[in-house]
Amino acid sequence: MSETRLREEICRYGRSLFERGLTPGSSGNISMKLDDGGWLVTPTNASLGFLDPARISRLDAGGRLVSGDKPTKEIPLHSALYETRGSARAIVHLHSTHAVALTMLPEIDPQAALPPMTPYYLMRAGETALVPYYRPGDPAVADAIRGLAGKYSSVLLSNHGPVVAGDSLEAAVFATEELEETAKLYLLLRNLNPRYLSSQQVADLAKTFSLDLPSLGDHEGHDHG
Repeated sequence: MSETRLREEICRYGRSLFERGLTPGSSGNISMKLDDGGWLVTPTNASLGFLDPARISRLDAGGRLVSGDKPTKEIPLHSALYETRGSARAIVHLHSTHAVALTMLPEIDPQAALPPMTPYYLMRAGETALVPYYRPGDPAVADAIRGLAGKYSSVLLSNHGPVVAGDSLEAAVFATEELEETAKLYLLLRNLNPRYLSSQQVADLAKTFSLDLPSLGDHEGHDHG
Protein backbone atom coordinates (compact mmCIF):
# COMPACT_ATOMS: atom_id res chain seq x y z
CA MET A 1 0.00 0.00 0.00
CA SER A 2 1.37 3.44 -0.93
CA GLU A 3 2.26 6.00 1.72
CA THR A 4 -0.58 8.19 0.44
CA ARG A 5 -3.06 5.36 1.05
CA LEU A 6 -1.61 4.70 4.51
CA ARG A 7 -2.05 8.36 5.44
CA GLU A 8 -5.67 8.22 4.27
CA GLU A 9 -6.23 5.01 6.23
CA ILE A 10 -4.97 6.62 9.46
CA CYS A 11 -7.40 9.52 8.93
CA ARG A 12 -10.32 7.23 8.11
CA TYR A 13 -9.90 4.98 11.14
CA GLY A 14 -9.10 7.94 13.38
CA ARG A 15 -12.34 9.65 12.39
CA SER A 16 -14.32 6.44 12.98
CA LEU A 17 -12.87 6.03 16.48
CA PHE A 18 -13.51 9.69 17.32
CA GLU A 19 -17.07 9.79 16.01
CA ARG A 20 -18.02 6.80 18.15
CA GLY A 21 -16.69 8.46 21.30
CA LEU A 22 -13.74 6.11 21.78
CA THR A 23 -11.21 8.91 22.24
CA PRO A 24 -12.40 12.44 23.08
CA GLY A 25 -10.96 15.83 22.20
CA SER A 26 -7.36 15.68 21.03
CA SER A 27 -6.62 12.47 22.94
CA GLY A 28 -5.24 9.27 21.44
CA ASN A 29 -2.76 8.59 18.69
CA ILE A 30 -2.13 6.18 15.81
CA SER A 31 1.09 5.07 14.15
CA MET A 32 2.01 2.83 11.23
CA LYS A 33 5.37 1.30 10.37
CA LEU A 34 6.73 1.90 6.86
CA ASP A 35 8.76 -0.49 4.75
CA ASP A 36 11.89 1.66 5.10
CA GLY A 37 11.76 1.37 8.89
CA GLY A 38 10.25 4.82 9.38
CA TRP A 39 6.76 5.55 10.66
CA LEU A 40 3.70 7.62 10.09
CA VAL A 41 2.20 8.94 13.33
CA THR A 42 -0.55 11.37 14.28
CA PRO A 43 0.61 14.85 15.36
CA THR A 44 0.58 16.17 18.91
CA ASN A 45 -2.64 17.87 20.05
CA ALA A 46 -4.48 16.63 16.96
CA SER A 47 -8.03 15.29 17.19
CA LEU A 48 -8.34 11.85 15.60
CA GLY A 49 -11.63 13.05 14.14
CA PHE A 50 -10.09 15.86 12.09
CA LEU A 51 -6.76 14.63 10.78
CA ASP A 52 -5.23 16.01 7.57
CA PRO A 53 -3.36 13.31 5.59
CA ALA A 54 -0.71 15.82 4.48
CA ARG A 55 0.06 16.87 8.07
CA ILE A 56 0.58 13.37 9.48
CA SER A 57 4.08 13.23 11.00
CA ARG A 58 6.62 11.15 9.11
CA LEU A 59 9.56 9.87 11.14
CA ASP A 60 12.70 8.13 9.95
CA ALA A 61 13.91 4.81 11.37
CA GLY A 62 15.66 6.69 14.18
CA GLY A 63 12.46 8.43 15.24
CA ARG A 64 13.44 11.84 13.84
CA LEU A 65 10.79 14.05 12.22
CA VAL A 66 11.17 14.13 8.41
CA SER A 67 7.98 15.92 7.40
CA GLY A 68 4.58 16.95 8.68
CA ASP A 69 3.57 18.40 12.03
CA LYS A 70 5.30 17.76 15.36
CA PRO A 71 4.47 14.16 16.37
CA THR A 72 2.61 12.94 19.44
CA LYS A 73 4.56 13.01 22.71
CA GLU A 74 3.77 9.29 23.08
CA ILE A 75 6.58 8.32 20.67
CA PRO A 76 8.47 6.37 23.41
CA LEU A 77 5.39 4.22 23.96
CA HIS A 78 5.00 3.37 20.28
CA SER A 79 8.73 2.84 19.82
CA ALA A 80 8.97 0.32 22.68
CA LEU A 81 6.03 -1.69 21.42
CA TYR A 82 7.40 -1.85 17.86
CA GLU A 83 10.79 -2.81 19.25
CA THR A 84 9.44 -5.75 21.26
CA ARG A 85 6.56 -6.90 19.03
CA GLY A 86 8.27 -7.85 15.78
CA SER A 87 4.97 -8.48 13.98
CA ALA A 88 3.55 -5.04 14.81
CA ARG A 89 2.85 -2.81 11.82
CA ALA A 90 0.39 -0.41 13.47
CA ILE A 91 -0.37 0.84 16.98
CA VAL A 92 -3.50 2.48 18.34
CA HIS A 93 -3.55 4.34 21.67
CA LEU A 94 -6.88 5.65 22.96
CA HIS A 95 -8.42 7.11 26.10
CA SER A 96 -11.55 4.97 25.82
CA THR A 97 -13.78 5.27 28.90
CA HIS A 98 -14.28 1.67 30.00
CA ALA A 99 -10.70 0.60 29.41
CA VAL A 100 -9.46 3.56 31.46
CA ALA A 101 -11.97 2.77 34.23
CA LEU A 102 -10.75 -0.82 34.35
CA THR A 103 -7.19 0.34 35.10
CA MET A 104 -8.35 2.03 38.31
CA LEU A 105 -9.88 -1.05 39.93
CA PRO A 106 -7.92 -2.60 42.81
CA GLU A 107 -8.32 -6.26 41.84
CA ILE A 108 -6.83 -6.06 38.34
CA ASP A 109 -4.08 -8.60 37.64
CA PRO A 110 -1.17 -6.86 35.84
CA GLN A 111 -0.53 -10.06 33.83
CA ALA A 112 -4.18 -10.52 32.87
CA ALA A 113 -6.09 -7.27 33.21
CA LEU A 114 -9.26 -8.93 31.94
CA PRO A 115 -10.49 -12.47 32.47
CA PRO A 116 -11.34 -14.60 29.40
CA MET A 117 -14.87 -13.32 28.94
CA THR A 118 -15.46 -13.94 25.24
CA PRO A 119 -13.67 -15.84 22.47
CA TYR A 120 -13.32 -12.71 20.34
CA TYR A 121 -11.52 -10.84 23.10
CA LEU A 122 -8.84 -13.53 23.08
CA MET A 123 -8.85 -13.90 19.28
CA ARG A 124 -8.48 -10.15 18.61
CA ALA A 125 -6.79 -8.60 21.63
CA GLY A 126 -5.15 -11.67 23.14
CA GLU A 127 -4.48 -11.15 26.83
CA THR A 128 -3.88 -7.69 28.24
CA ALA A 129 -1.12 -6.47 30.54
CA LEU A 130 -1.49 -3.54 32.95
CA VAL A 131 1.51 -1.29 33.54
CA PRO A 132 1.85 1.30 36.34
CA TYR A 133 1.00 4.96 35.93
CA TYR A 134 3.47 7.25 34.20
CA ARG A 135 2.76 10.80 33.14
CA PRO A 136 1.93 11.11 29.42
CA GLY A 137 5.10 11.19 27.35
CA ASP A 138 7.33 9.94 30.18
CA PRO A 139 10.18 7.90 28.59
CA ALA A 140 9.94 5.51 31.55
CA VAL A 141 6.77 4.04 30.06
CA ALA A 142 8.96 2.63 27.29
CA ASP A 143 10.94 0.65 29.86
CA ALA A 144 7.70 -0.70 31.31
CA ILE A 145 6.60 -1.83 27.84
CA ARG A 146 10.00 -3.40 27.15
CA GLY A 147 9.70 -5.24 30.44
CA LEU A 148 6.76 -7.16 28.97
CA ALA A 149 9.23 -8.66 26.47
CA GLY A 150 6.81 -8.55 23.55
CA LYS A 151 4.43 -11.08 25.10
CA TYR A 152 1.40 -8.80 24.83
CA SER A 153 -0.08 -7.01 21.83
CA SER A 154 -2.54 -5.14 24.08
CA VAL A 155 -1.45 -3.14 27.11
CA LEU A 156 -3.35 -0.89 29.50
CA LEU A 157 -1.61 2.16 30.95
CA SER A 158 -2.88 2.81 34.48
CA ASN A 159 -5.21 5.84 34.71
CA HIS A 160 -4.51 6.57 31.04
CA GLY A 161 -5.77 4.10 28.44
CA PRO A 162 -5.09 1.18 26.09
CA VAL A 163 -2.25 0.82 23.61
CA VAL A 164 -2.68 -1.99 21.10
CA ALA A 165 -0.46 -3.31 18.31
CA GLY A 166 -1.58 -5.19 15.21
CA ASP A 167 -0.14 -6.59 11.99
CA SER A 168 -2.28 -3.98 10.17
CA LEU A 169 -4.07 -0.81 11.21
CA GLU A 170 -7.41 -2.55 10.78
CA ALA A 171 -6.32 -5.36 13.11
CA ALA A 172 -5.07 -2.89 15.73
CA VAL A 173 -8.31 -0.89 15.59
CA PHE A 174 -10.51 -3.99 15.82
CA ALA A 175 -8.47 -5.30 18.76
CA THR A 176 -8.72 -1.95 20.55
CA GLU A 177 -12.49 -1.91 20.05
CA GLU A 178 -12.76 -5.48 21.34
CA LEU A 179 -10.69 -4.55 24.40
CA GLU A 180 -12.97 -1.59 25.13
CA GLU A 181 -16.14 -3.69 24.81
CA THR A 182 -14.69 -6.41 27.04
CA ALA A 183 -13.76 -3.83 29.68
CA LYS A 184 -17.36 -2.60 29.48
CA LEU A 185 -18.63 -6.15 29.99
CA TYR A 186 -16.35 -6.59 32.98
CA LEU A 187 -17.64 -3.41 34.60
CA LEU A 188 -21.26 -4.44 33.96
CA LEU A 189 -20.74 -7.87 35.50
CA ARG A 190 -18.31 -6.97 38.28
CA ASN A 191 -19.24 -8.61 41.60
CA LEU A 192 -22.04 -10.62 39.93
CA ASN A 193 -20.00 -13.85 39.76
CA PRO A 194 -20.19 -14.21 35.96
CA ARG A 195 -19.16 -17.38 34.14
CA TYR A 196 -15.88 -16.90 32.27
CA LEU A 197 -14.33 -19.24 29.73
CA SER A 198 -12.64 -22.19 31.39
CA SER A 199 -8.94 -22.84 31.00
CA GLN A 200 -9.85 -25.79 28.74
CA GLN A 201 -11.97 -23.53 26.52
CA VAL A 202 -9.14 -20.98 26.37
CA ALA A 203 -6.65 -23.69 25.44
CA ASP A 204 -9.01 -24.91 22.69
CA LEU A 205 -9.27 -21.39 21.24
CA ALA A 206 -5.50 -20.99 21.37
CA LYS A 207 -4.97 -24.28 19.55
CA THR A 208 -7.70 -23.74 16.95
CA PHE A 209 -6.77 -20.16 16.08
CA SER A 210 -3.02 -20.33 16.80
CA LEU A 211 -3.23 -17.75 19.58
CA ASP A 212 -0.05 -16.83 21.41
CA LEU A 213 -1.39 -16.32 24.94
CA PRO A 214 1.12 -15.52 27.70
CA SER A 215 -0.86 -17.43 30.33
CA LEU A 216 -0.60 -20.71 28.47
CA GLY A 217 3.16 -20.45 28.57
CA ASP A 218 3.68 -18.85 31.97
CA HIS A 219 0.88 -20.01 34.25
CA GLU A 220 -0.95 -22.89 32.60
CA GLY A 221 -4.50 -23.43 33.79
CA HIS A 222 -4.99 -19.93 35.22
CA ASP A 223 -8.70 -19.28 34.71
CA HIS A 224 -8.16 -15.55 34.16
CA GLY A 225 -6.21 -16.02 30.96
